[in-house]
Amino acid sequence: MQKRLFFPLVFLFIIQWSLQAQRNWEEIAIEPTKITDQVFMLTGSGGNIGVLLGEDGTYIIDDQYAPLSDKILEAIKSLGGDAPTFVLNTHWHGDHTGGNENMAASGATIVAHKNVRERMSTKQDRGNGRTVDPSPESALPVITFEEDLTLYANGEQLLFFHVHEAHTDGDAIVYFTKNNVIHMGDTYFNGRYPYIDLYSGGTVNGIIEAANRVLFLANKDTKIIPGHGALSNKKELTAYRDMIMEVRDRVQQAIDAEMTFEEIQSANLTKNYDDEWTSGFIDGKRIVDIIYTDLTRVEKE
Repeated sequence: MQKRLFFPLVFLFIIQWSLQAQRNWEEIAIEPTKITDQVFMLTGSGGNIGVLLGEDGTYIIDDQYAPLSDKILEAIKSLGGDAPTFVLNTHWHGDHTGGNENMAASGATIVAHKNVRERMSTKQDRGNGRTVDPSPESALPVITFEEDLTLYANGEQLLFFHVHEAHTDGDAIVYFTKNNVIHMGDTYFNGRYPYIDLYSGGTVNGIIEAANRVLFLANKDTKIIPGHGALSNKKELTAYRDMIMEVRDRVQQAIDAEMTFEEIQSANLTKNYDDEWTSGFIDGKRIVDIIYTDLTRVEKE
């Protein structure tokens, strides 16, 4: 079977990450969306932030980039909250953990899956000789877990559970059980093809399984916060899951037919999905690239 190196897409991802670092942060507004009386979603630049307010303190899910921390704190204050007591990181990427150091300085305890701390504390290979340097010690999670963690605060029971080898190998999903809200991090890109970080242990089958776990928990009234994109629901997540499954199956069928990668790309396997799901730096050809690379790579020892 023909193997490929995954450099082109990783290169594009690194370029996008670099462009984020060069943005004019003064122009970015942090916009709140009310979900329930206690739970809000904040958008700005980077991953969507979940916020839980109450007498026991403010709990937030992810914290975007460091230059936005003051704006994020101001937005929380405008909602009636204080500086976060806890920050729960859904995975290690900088558009979700970049504010950790500032939030910790304001009094927050950082919580995440153990693989998040491992990746943040060590130099990360991004392919083609590119790396991401370790985060400072003050930005690292100080509480970690392997499979699941339950937090009780503000009359809520927050289930924080690991989903294996999805967007990365350290993804965790947060279920606000009383408020019927679920934050999926980057296991869910609403209205977009997903970015599956193969260099961080992500897999297409893990992305599908993460969606299946949330669909099992959700009902028609559940509000779902994606890592990127608009506030969502079970119906939209189902469509996302079904699209990924169909594209994966088409790629696998082409592999089984011993088509080369070039032949697979020429077959335009995502043609019926591209208009709806292409957004940002992942288009039909690139999602096929990701899935093909995932399904044909040699498993790590």
